[in-house]
Amino acid sequence: MSSVSPIKPEHIHPALWRASQLARGNGGYLDTGYSELKAELPGGGWPLGQLTEILLAQTGTAELRLLKPALCQLDNRPVILLAPPFIPQALALADAGLQTTQLIWIRCNKYVDALWAAEQVLRNGSCGALLFWQSQIRSEALRRLHLAAQSSDTLFFLMRTLRAAQAPSPAPLRLSLRPSQNGLELEIIKRRGSQRDRPISIYLPLHHYLSSYAGRAKENIPAISNHAPTHPSSILDRHPLAAAST
Repeated sequence: MSSVSPIKPEHIHPALWRASQLARGNGGYLDTGYSELKAELPGGGWPLGQLTEILLAQTGTAELRLLKPALCQLDNRPVILLAPPFIPQALALADAGLQTTQLIWIRCNKYVDALWAAEQVLRNGSCGALLFWQSQIRSEALRRLHLAAQSSDTLFFLMRTLRAAQAPSPAPLRLSLRPSQNGLELEIIKRRGSQRDRPISIYLPLHHYLSSYAGRAKENIPAISNHAPTHPSSILDRHPLAAAST
């Protein structure tokens, strides 16, 4: 039998790859800002126009600090913070290099309102990024959001609880995020390509660490859409008035 030279899958079609390889990027991507993470993602960065899930062991696990290098590449396009679990700290975000004028904070009381807002942002296509926090979300809603994301080049991240790791999802990229001694520990749950068993360590310097949130959001906040305030809420220390003289 005559030997047949193997044909590389990418020579047949750019979207083909072997199971032992990472998928070849055939769309837009943004640099993650971390070389160790870049080497493990198809296309070498965060995908544009796709649903990306970040599963958190607990809310506020420095997910905004992880995404900061990519958000700073959006050329002042609006960044939507949809239903965050805490009140965004504008000064911390400004210190991270983001312009407060490009940040839009959307609060929603109802699950359906948040899904509607997310779909409208994605289909509009005028925003650079959508960061959506939603712990409980149905599979059909995930498919609708992923389909809406493909109609634009919006950078779309859905933050969910780590318990959702076993649930099916149409997202081509899913990561889990945990705090570590020197920064963050990422585990790739799903990607287009071979599976990675070992976690990825991301070093975050502590000398300029600032939390991206300030306090827990109060319950029963009216569902409004507005720009994040340019200054955080302050608490005045008011001394009691002296008793009036007779």
